[in-house]
Amino acid sequence: MARDGRARLLEELSGVSRRYMASYALFNQAVADHLRLHPTDVQCLNLLALEEGPVTTGRIAELTGLTTGSATRLVDRLEKAGYVRRERDATDRRKVLVVTVPERIAEFGRMWDRLGGGWYALFDDLDESQLGVIVDHMRRTTRFGAEQVARLRAGDV
Repeated sequence: MARDGRARLLEELSGVSRRYMASYALFNQAVADHLRLHPTDVQCLNLLALEEGPVTTGRIAELTGLTTGSATRLVDRLEKAGYVRRERDATDRRKVLVVTVPERIAEFGRMWDRLGGGWYALFDDLDESQLGVIVDHMRRTTRFGAEQVARLRAGDV
């Protein structure tokens, strides 16, 4: 592809990416409004559902990029809403774990299933190689986003 074609595509990608991120942020806000949660709380629930088991509030801070104080307030809100509970770690009683409430997480999952029912169909016309490019792109942008969050929090902008 000609260099000017690549530059044009990168410029288009920049605009499309910004629209994609805005669209997802607005979708996330609508889901949060529906659940009567904060948008960050919705994403924390999403991340907790991907974890292997109970986590500490410190781990939630790592997952979300929040300070430990903000993560504690987030857990307070999720606990009040009935999505999580705090339990003492059986092996280290000093440690408090955040445990998801299975019934509430299942409700959360069913809502995502209803909203995302046609999501897989978006990729019906793509082959494995094309899907691989999308997966790689999402992994790379997730890492890049985390790096930029760290930069912002450090005042490095």
